[in-house]
Amino acid sequence: MIPEDFHVHTTWCDGKDEAETIVKRAVELGMARLGFSGHAHTPCDESYCMSTENTLLYRREIESLRVKYADRIAILCGLELDMFSDTPADDFDYAIGSMHYLKFGDEYVPVDESPRILRDAAQKYCGGDMLALAEKYYEQEADVIARTHADLIGHFDLITKYNEKNALFDEESPRYLDAAFSALDALLETGRPFEVNTGAISRGYRSRPYPALPLLRRIAQKGGRVVLSSDSHSAKTLCAHFAEATALCESVGLKPEPFRVWE
Repeated sequence: MIPEDFHVHTTWCDGKDEAETIVKRAVELGMARLGFSGHAHTPCDESYCMSTENTLLYRREIESLRVKYADRIAILCGLELDMFSDTPADDFDYAIGSMHYLKFGDEYVPVDESPRILRDAAQKYCGGDMLALAEKYYEQEADVIARTHADLIGHFDLITKYNEKNALFDEESPRYLDAAFSALDALLETGRPFEVNTGAISRGYRSRPYPALPLLRRIAQKGGRVVLSSDSHSAKTLCAHFAEATALCESVGLKPEPFRVWE
């Protein structure tokens, strides 16, 4: 299968490389399609996302690159929409629906910033119970498509970014699996595919992609679909670890498919 990648970030948000650098690398790799997915503006935290002004500039640059490289690669311009983003995706080619924050009253707690933040949130809001924090995460995650209307479900179990070897909570716990399966089943009803996201492998946080193996097995059992993505923040990690992600999917009876915009 000719590689393609639709979860890609640039210097317009929190990526390390400019868009054209990434396009050139994609051409070198022989990619047929490349999708940019800049982080949409999120009012609760502007540290990593595009401002309203930069969103317009981002679209303009990607359109220019689309034309410039039209004879070598198909380029799409998308957004990664957080549940709490306020940027409409109507004029973009596609959207990834993700959840990066837990909302407790007026506080937004990032789930992918540090293990300390997660432990502190569990202490403050869940009596120190990390599994209760995970349950809250999946309660919100179940609504990610209803909130974003996205075409692809992003890093479904992001709450486990710092949980390699169950460092924070037991991913085999019935409480954890019940919560995760409940959200997963709700999202399967939307018909949207789940991304098998290798970004945390590239950045050294995990040894396996999102979603974890028991969740991939559930997706297969329920007839769900998956798409490979690198969640790349630099040109060098485009399509990274796709071979091992494909093998993992195939081990549970899933075949990654080409990405298509939801119709």
